[in-house]
Amino acid sequence: MFPLYDENPIRITPYFTYGLIGLNIVVFLHEVSLSSEQLEQFFGIYAVIPRELTTNFALEWTTLFTSQFLHGGWWHLISNMVFLWVFGNNIEDRMGHFKYLIFYLACGALAGLCQWFISMDSTIPSLGASGAIAGILGAYVIRFPQSKIFTLLFLGFFVTTIRIPAMILIGLFVIQNVISGLLSLEAAANMTVESGGVAYWAHIGGFAFGLILAPLFGLFRRD
Repeated sequence: MFPLYDENPIRITPYFTYGLIGLNIVVFLHEVSLSSEQLEQFFGIYAVIPRELTTNFALEWTTLFTSQFLHGGWWHLISNMVFLWVFGNNIEDRMGHFKYLIFYLACGALAGLCQWFISMDSTIPSLGASGAIAGILGAYVIRFPQSKIFTLLFLGFFVTTIRIPAMILIGLFVIQNVISGLLSLEAAANMTVESGGVAYWAHIGGFAFGLILAPLFGLFRRD
């Protein structure tokens, strides 16, 4: 299933949602222009590397924000930007532009700290907008619990569109990440390896902080 758009009308142009999508695309285009060695150095500077954050937080804390604009591949970028497009519009509309931007960045940074807390000694770069977008999904759950999303459904070679409750899409996102996060903990405990560097606990943390912080950012004030 792949979300296309929701049915809730928006009353303001979501400039910051557009801007965030545009900035993520520009940064990714820069990534693909780099050689492998240059890309590794780029991630080393701007992605969250838990061990470096642990040993030198005063210098590395900015990566909690810069890492939100990095992506590891086309699918990583596209899937994140589609979710931001579908769910971010209405959250920006309800919060207002500037509160929305602060909320987005705060959720992303706090999500990064959640992943860091789970793997403080890891040297695997943590990057992507997923934690911030998970925060958007958390806000969406409590603001639009009855909404339906037009969704692309793949059934083998057959593709169609259906309207499904947003709660189902977001619920699947949460369940997948909780299960994957628990498995990553088990793998780290039993085999001293990490699950491919996927920041599942950043996703879970971002969603939880979205639920908590959204009302404080005026989610219910624009009616």
